Amino acid sequence: MSVICVIGTGYVGLVTGTCLADMGNTVTCIDIVQEKIDRLKQGILPIYEPGLEEMVERNVHAGRLNFTTSYSEALKDCEFIFIAVNTPTGDKQGGADMRFVESAARSIAQELDHYAIVINKSTVPVGSGDLVTRVIRENLANRKVSFSVVSNPEFLREGSALLDFQNPDRIVLGSSEPEAAHKVARLYLSLRAPIVATDLYTAEMIKYASNAFLATKISFINEIAQICERLGADVKEVAVGMGYDKRIGRAFLDAGLGYGGSCFPKDVRALAHMADEAGLHPQLLHAVMDINHDQRRLVITKLTSILETLQGKTIGVLGLAFKPNTDDMREAPAIDIIRWATQQGATVRSYDPIARETGRVALEREGVDMTKVTFCDDAYAVAEQADALVVVTEWNEFKSLNMKRIREVMREPVLIDGRNLYEQSEIRRHGFVYRGIGRGATPSPSILPPEEAEMTLEETLIIGGEK
Repeated sequence: MSVICVIGTGYVGLVTGTCLADMGNTVTCIDIVQEKIDRLKQGILPIYEPGLEEMVERNVHAGRLNFTTSYSEALKDCEFIFIAVNTPTGDKQGGADMRFVESAARSIAQELDHYAIVINKSTVPVGSGDLVTRVIRENLANRKVSFSVVSNPEFLREGSALLDFQNPDRIVLGSSEPEAAHKVARLYLSLRAPIVATDLYTAEMIKYASNAFLATKISFINEIAQICERLGADVKEVAVGMGYDKRIGRAFLDAGLGYGGSCFPKDVRALAHMADEAGLHPQLLHAVMDINHDQRRLVITKLTSILETLQGKTIGVLGLAFKPNTDDMREAPAIDIIRWATQQGATVRSYDPIARETGRVALEREGVDMTKVTFCDDAYAVAEQADALVVVTEWNEFKSLNMKRIREVMREPVLIDGRNLYEQSEIRRHGFVYRGIGRGATPSPSILPPEEAEMTLEETLIIGGEK
């Protein structure tokens, strides 16, 4: 087993360090924020991720996982040093802020007294491996300490990060030193995942290209949804029909309110910025970002088309986090929707199973008038005397609400289904004015699963309405 240091105890760092410890390695996670480390030592995590708290507790108890603010302590006898700090958008053009990466590299150089492999785990622009190498060399102060740099981008999804780490689709490693990459590869051998070994620049680009492609699929289906809505088709059935094509696949074809979180928005902007800096014109990436931003405005458009005005209205918002199974509010659609609704004179009642406090902080930070926002304890409290209900986050508990009860407590039975959770006919049966995303005016029959789709030509013609 190996001795590992992970720099940064945010989402990527904490998950990476904990999972590596769970694989039997000795891991020390370091963060410069003393309060954060103190709370981690008490078992209080800075993020919510299903299963992570229990895994941290188990590995701390076993002595495999430790937390500190001391670089000298964390780097002692360390073989692998993962840089997993935040790289937020740093300017209006979308470039990544590399200050935290550079700071980590300087601190490594100041304390390193033996050979180690430095691994870029953070999502960093192409060329960042060279940057880390240069910063470490410049700060070694003529000490003859050798090191290697490897790019090992993460592909964790919030809400299922532990599963993703333990069952990766692939491990990507990039380095100008094959032997260093091979040593990092051995850390992951027990996961039995395909390993892509390449150069630094290509490894860094794989991460950005992957996220940009997934964001493009989301914006594509959202644009198709608008066309479906106008022409009377149902985008849910369109997505199912498309998804059976192996060249397309079903994943990330759910029309809704667009992508958010810490990765897709930041990474698409950063990739577009890199292309601009290289003298290119990334038209597709800019279109992806524009469609994603506009998608959120659809909620306000749908509300005003039904209610005529939001002045004096009460709007219920179900879900605050950008996706279920997390409390992450970064780039969450709920922020824009609540801000726009309150700016037009509405009051908002909201509920999220996990993100109540992070939601409050995010809304305050974005300048939302908090005198117009009430945080409720459940979905039924949100619906009380509401003029409309908006589903923003697809939490499981929202899928099985008692819609009869919801209808009875609302002032006006308006439901904007921003995640297409419900069957139109069922919701309308309860007396709701229903608007989904890309749902045709006439509900279409569900596409049969493969086991029910084997039928005679005559039966097919009957179902198709052509006989």
